[in-house]
Amino acid sequence: MGITTEEFAKILRKKIEPNCVILDQAECELLAQDVFSKTQAAALVVRPSNTAELSKAVAAANAADFTIIARGGGMSYTGGLIPQNSSTMLVDMSAMNRVLEINADDMYVQVECGCTWQDLHQALVGSGLRTPYWGTLSGSKASIGGGLSQNSIFWGSGHHGFSVDSVIGLEVVVANGDVINTVSAAQVHASPFLRHFGPDLTGLFTCDSGALGCKAVATLRLCPELSARRFLSFDFPDFKSQAKAMSEVSRRDLAAENFGFDPFLHAQRLKRASLVSDVKSLAGVMKSAGGFGKALKEGAKVALAGRRFMDDVQWSLHLMVEERSEAAAIDAEQSILEICTSAGGASIENSIPKITRANPFGPVNNMVGPEGERWVPVHALVPHSKARDIYDLSSAIFAKHQNSIDKYDIGIGYLLATVSTNCFVLEPVFFWPDELNELHRHSLEPEHLKQLKGFSADPEARAAVTKIREDLATAYREFGAVHLQIGKSYQYRDGLKAESYAVVQSIKNFLDPKCLINPGVLGLNSIKEGVV
Repeated sequence: MGITTEEFAKILRKKIEPNCVILDQAECELLAQDVFSKTQAAALVVRPSNTAELSKAVAAANAADFTIIARGGGMSYTGGLIPQNSSTMLVDMSAMNRVLEINADDMYVQVECGCTWQDLHQALVGSGLRTPYWGTLSGSKASIGGGLSQNSIFWGSGHHGFSVDSVIGLEVVVANGDVINTVSAAQVHASPFLRHFGPDLTGLFTCDSGALGCKAVATLRLCPELSARRFLSFDFPDFKSQAKAMSEVSRRDLAAENFGFDPFLHAQRLKRASLVSDVKSLAGVMKSAGGFGKALKEGAKVALAGRRFMDDVQWSLHLMVEERSEAAAIDAEQSILEICTSAGGASIENSIPKITRANPFGPVNNMVGPEGERWVPVHALVPHSKARDIYDLSSAIFAKHQNSIDKYDIGIGYLLATVSTNCFVLEPVFFWPDELNELHRHSLEPEHLKQLKGFSADPEARAAVTKIREDLATAYREFGAVHLQIGKSYQYRDGLKAESYAVVQSIKNFLDPKCLINPGVLGLNSIKEGVV
């Protein structure tokens, strides 16, 4: 018979700092939910302040048969941090937030995995350096460890790919409390300067949704920060023409960021923006411009453009160019202009990419709709040649569910992006009237939260959204699409070839034979069958 939560808490408080062990019910509920899902509270929360404390807490939980789930910023929406049972120790990584070393000679940075992308970015400001991939749009809350577990994208993804492509190595605490180094520092006398020394152990612990261990410290590559920048925006008549342009820009490696919206998401953006947020954004544009005269000029451009130019825009595309020299930036800008106009795009004011780049890690108010609607995405990653097909497939699924969409007033839009030279991202996004959860109310800016209309709970609408997302996930699996934050939402096990999944299951069995580290993610649970 297992021990009680109170007994386990006493054991933990003898091994780590007592105030790191939290039994407060409200906190155990808050930290056990993500943007979309909420089931049951964690039994308790631990908040380690270093790798040694993390190791002791994980070892103790393993001995006591408590499930262990590591939590970063909680900005995900695929159930990866949601407890499956009442005996769950949730590890809040937020106190492990230090930047440990910035090594400009050997071009790497070491950071604890509870650090946010925003804080890492700020630590590098003024150094002339940054990580190649440098964060997701929710980086004011999202953590390094969460981004590597979920393989996040956005800042720098156009040139440098996914978050995990910038990782040299990791320090990971596995189920029995052992600390594993995956970087070149695993060689007894080496420093953590290189990822590849024998089999790629670093890759093993990335994109795993936290199934194989708790990430404690990450070593990331550094690269020079590029100062020559250009911003471009275009209006396209339809998805086909926009996707054609995006893919060609991606293939030619012309943009650091390459993203777009359909007409619905475009309208949502205009609804949610306020005069106050415009002023804050304008200040960011002027600050980032450099030089008093240039700052005034850039600020004036954005202010004069206002929002009226966006009223008739259909499918909008926004691109950011970063190069070493002005000549190279101008050349890339001209190439993008030629690609987009030849595909049917019309150049429009570039306020959106300017403002976004000047304010890279704003508040996470966009995790709800403009009036307080619930929000959740789903996505598919495909090669460029299949972008139109995955869009048509998604449209067919929505047509199948049109009655529910109409009945529950579910709004659906598309976010589009590319990653490196070879990946197209289609992300359907859902909005519907429904009650916000504790995580929403905790994460939104208080002033913004007060202004929202808000809605009463609508479990039937939520169930309808869940069903549509499930049908999309099934269709995407059968199509051959892949995914980022897999968690418990995507059909990883069913979509993977049996021989490949057997390897993943074998690794899980070796590292976590009792299956206590985040069971259920990636379809991993039972040692014999690997199913939930």
